[in-house]
Amino acid sequence: MGLFDRVGRLFRANLNDLVSRAEDPAKILEQSVTDMQSDLVKLRQAVATAIASQKRIQNQAEQAQTQAQTWYQRAELALKKGEDDLAKEALSRRKTYQETATALNTQLSSQAGQVEMLKKNLLALEGKIAEARTKKDMLKARAQAAQAQEQLQGAVGGMSADSSMAAFERMEDKVQAMEARGQAAAEIAGADLDSRFQALEAGDDVDAELQALKASLNPTPVALPDEARKPELKPADQAEVDQELEQLKRSIDKL
Repeated sequence: MGLFDRVGRLFRANLNDLVSRAEDPAKILEQSVTDMQSDLVKLRQAVATAIASQKRIQNQAEQAQTQAQTWYQRAELALKKGEDDLAKEALSRRKTYQETATALNTQLSSQAGQVEMLKKNLLALEGKIAEARTKKDMLKARAQAAQAQEQLQGAVGGMSADSSMAAFERMEDKVQAMEARGQAAAEIAGADLDSRFQALEAGDDVDAELQALKASLNPTPVALPDEARKPELKPADQAEVDQELEQLKRSIDKL
């Protein structure tokens, strides 16, 4: 393969790729329908021209047939008048017109077939254009939806750590961390408050236990009736009692 062939193929490939990427489905569909509409106009003109030609050939064939009939009648008139040469000339003219009418009728049959074919093509093209218009609207809607989906996927796929979504997620994590710290601080403060109250409550328990212990060690004397109470001794009386007790002990020792 020559160098120029390779360069030419590379140029065509790049050009086709550029054209393919530049094609907008909506615009291409609109242009396609426009082109089909233009073809429809041309086909209608062709059908109109073919029909006009058919009418013209038909008129020419009828005129030729009429002339043939006229010259035939003139031949009869010449024969009646004894003008054989004139009758022969009239028959010759009649033959010419008859041949022309026959040829025109043959052409008319062919033209009628072409007109019918053109009419069928016209109807088919009109149907295709109507279908294309319906499909165009549907395909345009699908193309727009596909482009929107592609843009959305590109936006989602193009998000990085510095994108707005990433920043939003970081702020959400930060708020959650702040909330967690606040909850922890509240729990710690509550724990300190609980411990202080527990200490106070424990102090009350200790005091209560101390009072109970004191009460057990120092029972409260039971109040006696007045007659059962011993008379309290005055200091002087107590000395006398002690002296009397000593005397009793000495008397016992003598025995």
